[in-house]
Amino acid sequence: MVVPYKNQSQGKKEQVAEMFNSISPKYDFLNHLLSGGIDIIWRKKAINLLKNKGIKSLLDIATGTGDFAIEALKIQPEKITGVDISQGMLDVGIEKIKRLGLQDKIQLQLGDSEKLPFSDQSFDAITVSFGVRNYENLEKGLSDMLRVLKPGGYCLILEFSNPRKFPMKQLYAIYSKFILPILGRLISKDPAAYTYLPESVQAFPDGQNFLDIYQRVGYVNTQWIPMTGGICSIYLGQKSK
Repeated sequence: MVVPYKNQSQGKKEQVAEMFNSISPKYDFLNHLLSGGIDIIWRKKAINLLKNKGIKSLLDIATGTGDFAIEALKIQPEKITGVDISQGMLDVGIEKIKRLGLQDKIQLQLGDSEKLPFSDQSFDAITVSFGVRNYENLEKGLSDMLRVLKPGGYCLILEFSNPRKFPMKQLYAIYSKFILPILGRLISKDPAAYTYLPESVQAFPDGQNFLDIYQRVGYVNTQWIPMTGGICSIYLGQKSK
């Protein structure tokens, strides 16, 4: 199992929370810088897939500072709930939502993806942006997400993936191995955070491998949409009606 701090005895969940707490003040800046701002386009494309699907209640898991939850307002749900295991990230997100005057639409709270604090069949849609690779137990997390989805509800996942074709595969390997850790270390002051990121992407079962897990857990009508040469992927699935 890939973890941020290899010399610690804590589990992955606790280490991920600690890592995001440490980088939360610089997270938004680093996210946009290290992706060249393209992460904003990825979020827009992903959320567009949920347009005109009658979604009234939406749960955003690994919500972080709330960027995906804010983007999801474009599909006009009545209420968005965001959960994250990092209080540091949530604090930044709560301030952002207050600043934008969106407190009546978006509520952020602490929550564990593998033990979601919601009753069965609570949400029309669930979104996760760059979070599922951080799950300690991927299948357990996906299963609990399925539990809180209403029948016919949608699960939309945006996650980094490994490019498979020349030249993006080679360029991305150089970027993630050398440039990303250096920039992340200089700006965030947490060197583990930006060596963990490429390691976690490489270890994640992306593409068809993820679809196989998605389907095994019980999602139907699954889709895999690679973007930007395979650096990022959108996965869409549904709970059977």
